[in-house]
Amino acid sequence: MNGAGLSSQGGWAYLQLMRPANIVTAWADILVGFAASGAAIIFDQVITGQGVFIQLLPLVWLLIATTGLYGGGVVFNDVFDAELDAKERPERPIPSSRASRQGATVLGTVLLGIGVVAAAQVSWVSGVLAAIIAGEALSYDALAKHHTFFGPLNMGLCRGGNLLLGVSVLPAMVEERWYLALIPIVYIAAITAISQGEVQGGKKITGVVALLLIGVVISGILGLGLLPNYEIITALPFAALLSFRVMPPFVKAAREPMPEQIRTAVKAGVLSLIVLDATIAAGFAGLPFGLLVLLLLPISMGLAQLFAVT
Repeated sequence: MNGAGLSSQGGWAYLQLMRPANIVTAWADILVGFAASGAAIIFDQVITGQGVFIQLLPLVWLLIATTGLYGGGVVFNDVFDAELDAKERPERPIPSSRASRQGATVLGTVLLGIGVVAAAQVSWVSGVLAAIIAGEALSYDALAKHHTFFGPLNMGLCRGGNLLLGVSVLPAMVEERWYLALIPIVYIAAITAISQGEVQGGKKITGVVALLLIGVVISGILGLGLLPNYEIITALPFAALLSFRVMPPFVKAAREPMPEQIRTAVKAGVLSLIVLDATIAAGFAGLPFGLLVLLLLPISMGLAQLFAVT
């Protein structure tokens, strides 16, 4: 990077490219995967003073991994969209020349590399999952994002893979809990579908489809109550909070698919990923762990006041 890229203003611009508020939602994915794997019993041991830090070290590695994977993915989003953003969003770091495209490419590459290497410290399964997520992120940024069907599906696969990355803290559990990835896949597909109109406005039918997908997600969460080790009663308050945060803006965006309404719905949907994850985590690991995940929400919302989410 040049001298300007290393200045405080340039550093802030590169940090903006990483979308820190969104990275916090990726941490929540890892935590819910950790809970679903059964490894969250370690959390209870730590609370009661019976645990040791080394037991949590794999979780730390996975949190570092998802930071690199998500950060690198969204940086490359702006790298590939530089020409389009120059026309539609000239205030963004690259078109405004506060960050260079070359510098962003280096940053994104380093972050994705950190993500894969950090995940490999846990197990080869985690490393392979991280490499797949990195590939899916690049595929979305370069090819799929402007496709009506494959764009939402591709982004959903990234988040579903991220949840399984959390499950891989106990590698053998990935095969047993693979179906949990379907929940964030459908949820993110809903957000990505409706986000396609955030610049020029969307279509009502897209908003209706997104609403239906959100309904499928909530139904899926409730359906987890059929599992013998999932406490649906504990998860219900979190599910109610999720519905309260997501449904009103999505309904409004479906009725009036104007850019401002759509951006509001997308922002609510992205930040509420934490509530979604807290709901699932509470069912698998109990109220304290669910609240721990939910504590990431005010952190993400605070960062969203400083950094763009969409």
